[in-house]
Amino acid sequence: MHKRRSNAIEEKDALRRSTRVTKKAKIVTDAGEEEVKVEVTTIHIDKAPELAVKPSSTKKGKAKAADTDIIDVSSLPERVCSNWKVGAHVSAAGGVENAVSNAAKIGANAFALFVKSQRKWSSPPLTDASISSFKSRMKQLSYNPKYILPHGSYLINLGNPDTEKREKSYECFLDDLKRCDSLGLELYNFHPGSSLGIVEPSVSMTHIADCINRSHRDTPGSKVVVVLENMAGSGNIIGSDFAHLGEIIGQVDDKTRVGVCLDTCHMFAAGYDIRTKEGWNSTVESFDTHVGLKYLRGMHLNDSKTACGSKKDRHDNIGVGHLSIQTFAHILTDPRMQDIPLILETPSHEGSNKNWDVWVKEIEVLNLLSVGTNSAVCSSPCGEDAKHASEVTYDLLARGIKDVIQATGSSTEGGKSTKRTLKKSAKGAAPQESQKVKRGQRRAVDNE
Repeated sequence: MHKRRSNAIEEKDALRRSTRVTKKAKIVTDAGEEEVKVEVTTIHIDKAPELAVKPSSTKKGKAKAADTDIIDVSSLPERVCSNWKVGAHVSAAGGVENAVSNAAKIGANAFALFVKSQRKWSSPPLTDASISSFKSRMKQLSYNPKYILPHGSYLINLGNPDTEKREKSYECFLDDLKRCDSLGLELYNFHPGSSLGIVEPSVSMTHIADCINRSHRDTPGSKVVVVLENMAGSGNIIGSDFAHLGEIIGQVDDKTRVGVCLDTCHMFAAGYDIRTKEGWNSTVESFDTHVGLKYLRGMHLNDSKTACGSKKDRHDNIGVGHLSIQTFAHILTDPRMQDIPLILETPSHEGSNKNWDVWVKEIEVLNLLSVGTNSAVCSSPCGEDAKHASEVTYDLLARGIKDVIQATGSSTEGGKSTKRTLKKSAKGAAPQESQKVKRGQRRAVDNE
């Protein structure tokens, strides 16, 4: 069983699990082309293994309930110690408890999941055995509930001006909250909704806030925080402007139970240029002004297939899209982004083989950025040379992700992957759970 040790010991162990490899690279300076040596830290994470679960047996030889499962942690990759909690939106197919196991397989320090089908209005209730097993695995694998960011159904539109349809969304929303509470989770992330172009955005924002207030009254004693997600800005979607989120939160009575999740792809598509350190800091300052950093409860780390201001929600793998590795280096070294779940919603390229190697590599790269972005050291430690060496290292990191993508048999030529299960799925859905849905349900906020 994993046991948490002091930060100092964990940091020391993290160093033991990494090695430095010297690579040669050519850079171009004012004096011409020259060769430099770059030391790159490699964090060793094995290919995601099958999780070995050993159920205890009764005297009759039958397996007990799932809450007595004993996990063989020796079959899992070691998790890197970092104050930036990186993970991915993993599958909960076969039971929510499997999400915990799937997160451990990829070396994640945080994870997201759907607590029920994201493409149905109603689902069977969680079983006692599933709830017990989820909690047991959370404990055995040392996952803190504060770093788990469940995602709500894409059918929900709390901003719908139609009272009957909004009520349908609310019931689905409330059911999600109750499921999170039963699992001992503390956060619940969802898309705010849409005005459908029928009413002014401010009217829909009030509807959303009213539903949040009502959900708080309907879940007395619960500590689950409702987490609004910023959006890309297409159509009549609410939440692409930080001011929208601030206006909704301003109308929520119990502000201890409301927060925000920032999606990097959505921010960029909405017009927030976060590619440079200056742009990132400016964006965070804008968020602090219109919403407040105290409300930041998580992030979705996604590259973008489309340009800044495109208003298109098109996720890409880290370092493959328009944002580049440097963007994520700004985030993974920003103390303001510590101690919250940082969740990948990037294409996993898993296909039918459930190949999660891309996520493993992305997590490895992001952890490397957080434990020491500028671990690249030039042979002569002068300013400009060090800058060039850092750029070379970023390129090597991005290339590493692209190599894994290529090895899985997928291609990102033209900004599209030929084998992504994300294709034709619910917009923004985690690729491992994306399935074909009826056209009328594809984006509920457009027709509900």
